[in-house]
Amino acid sequence: MTWDNAIENYKTFLILEKSLSANSVEAYLNDIRKLAKYCEEKHNVKQMEEVSYDILKDYLGFVNEMGVTHRTQARSISSVRSFFKFLVYDGVLETNPTKLLEAPKIGRKLPSILTVEEIDAILGAVEMYKPEGQRNKAIIETLYSCGLRVSELISVKISNINFRMGILKIEGKGNKERIIPLSKNAKQEIKLYMKGYRDYLDIQKGFEDILFLNKRGTSLSRVMVFNIIKHLAERAKIQKPVSPHTFRHSFASHLVTGGADLRAVQDMLGHESILTTEIYTHLDNNYLKETINQFHPRTKDNAQKEQAKKNK
Repeated sequence: MTWDNAIENYKTFLILEKSLSANSVEAYLNDIRKLAKYCEEKHNVKQMEEVSYDILKDYLGFVNEMGVTHRTQARSISSVRSFFKFLVYDGVLETNPTKLLEAPKIGRKLPSILTVEEIDAILGAVEMYKPEGQRNKAIIETLYSCGLRVSELISVKISNINFRMGILKIEGKGNKERIIPLSKNAKQEIKLYMKGYRDYLDIQKGFEDILFLNKRGTSLSRVMVFNIIKHLAERAKIQKPVSPHTFRHSFASHLVTGGADLRAVQDMLGHESILTTEIYTHLDNNYLKETINQFHPRTKDNAQKEQAKKNK
C-alpha cells in the first residue's frame, strides 16, 4: 500500500472510529506526512511493507538532529506508533515495526497557575470604558469559572447555557459533551455582556447562536483571545506567562486545593484519563500530606494514637 492510500485510510479511522477533533487529526497526519517524506527521499521506500525498525530508528535520529524538544519527539513517536498499529489492525501489515521504538524521557512539567488575587487583578485591568470591555470581562470569568479550553470558549453556544439551572454544556475534544456548573459571577458577567454589547451587534448569518463575538458579528479567533489576555495580563503587571490555558490550570488547581474530588475535576475538565488530572495534586503539598495522613496505614495508626492520647 502507498503512503497516500495509507494516510487517507488512517485519517478516516481517526475521524470515524477514534472520534478525534479536527486539530488532533491534523496533528497526527502532519507527523505521518513528515515520516513519509523522509522514507521516500532518504530510503526510497514507497510501500508500507518496506518500512523497517531500522528505517524508523534513522528517522527518529533525523528528528532529534533537527533540534526539536523531547516533548515534540515523544509526540512524533506516539503518532508513528498509532499509525503502524492501525496498519496492523487494518490488515495491511502483519507485524508492527514500532514495537521496539523508545520515546525520550520527558519530565512532567507543572503548569503555571494564577492566584485568586492575580485573577482579580486581571479582571480589574479590563477597560470597561471600551465597548468590548464587558465582553472581555465575561471571557475571563468564563475561562476561570468553567476551566474551558480556548477552542471550547470560542464555540460556546447560547442554546447550551441554562441560566436558571446554572449549567453550561460543552462540546469538547472528539465531539464529547460534558456539563459544567456556571458560577454566579460567570452568569452575571455573561448576561451583562449579552444585554450591553452583543444585542447591539450586526450578527452575521451562521453566528446567531455563538456567545462570544467580535465587532463584525462573527466568532472570535483563538489568536484574538490570546491577545486579549496578554494585553490584560500586562496591564495587571502579572510577571508570569499568562494564556487562556493558564485559567484552565488555575480552575483545576484551585478546586483540588479546596478539597474537590479528583473525579469531579476530571469530568469538568473533560480529561479522558484521571492520570492527566492528577498533575494538579502536585501543585499543593498540603493536599498530598492530607491524602497520606488519611489513607496510609502507618500515618493512620499514628493519628489514631495521637487522638487516643488527647482523649485521655
